[in-house]
Amino acid sequence: MQSIAAAPHIFWAILFIILPLIIVVFYAFTDANGKFSFSNIASLPSYASIFLLSLELSVIATAICLLLGYPLAYIIAKSNPRNQKIFIMLLMLPMWTNLLIRTYSIMAILDNGGILNTLLNTSMHIVGTKGAVIFGMVYDFLPYMVLPIYTCISKIDKNMWEAASDLGCNTFTTLTKVIIPLSRSGIISGVTMVLVPSISTFYISQKLGGGTFELIGDTIERQFVTGALNVGAAISLVMMVLIIISLTVMNKFGDPDDGGIIV
Repeated sequence: MQSIAAAPHIFWAILFIILPLIIVVFYAFTDANGKFSFSNIASLPSYASIFLLSLELSVIATAICLLLGYPLAYIIAKSNPRNQKIFIMLLMLPMWTNLLIRTYSIMAILDNGGILNTLLNTSMHIVGTKGAVIFGMVYDFLPYMVLPIYTCISKIDKNMWEAASDLGCNTFTTLTKVIIPLSRSGIISGVTMVLVPSISTFYISQKLGGGTFELIGDTIERQFVTGALNVGAAISLVMMVLIIISLTVMNKFGDPDDGGIIV
């Protein structure tokens, strides 16, 4: 009975996970004629600067999300249950809107004739800069940082807070010596959940970057649009390896009891 019940899930995993991975690997190691070749892999060093730029922007965006997300998660976790529900709803409310619409909304705010320049009566050129792309990443992926950290903090035994206070710890010491170490798995989970989509995003960089530079997600899309499927698959394979490494690190240091583990 269990095998029958699991059959739809197994079919789904094979059709939409395993089969696409096999196709990507096949195209990555073949040429346009379908013959085995390492030429696609050998061409990857020419995209090193794009990889490094993507990594740079995604790391910056992840760091900002952590700096903003941890205090926010801490405040939510320390609130009473009613306020927690309100804060979580406000945090998730933008996620109800499609990513494309949210990105266009950011463009309307940051553009040369946008809301921000109108209110400040300036003509700052924000769209088309790396700062605009990082802002878009932070705006779109901040909830992915807050939620796992909030989950970990909210599960910490309240007696730990009281014990730290009885031992003479102030709020800052309790936070740095007790709360942050105990919420490590949530931090790792949040960092992974922000870093992975940030490093592979392409729509945010296209619209907020204004075409002035290219990230790895844009490169992959361009390869597939222009018909260079094999090179695009090779670059995608590298991204898949990076994601697997990220998940492996997360699984190694995460605590399954705190929700800091994926697989």
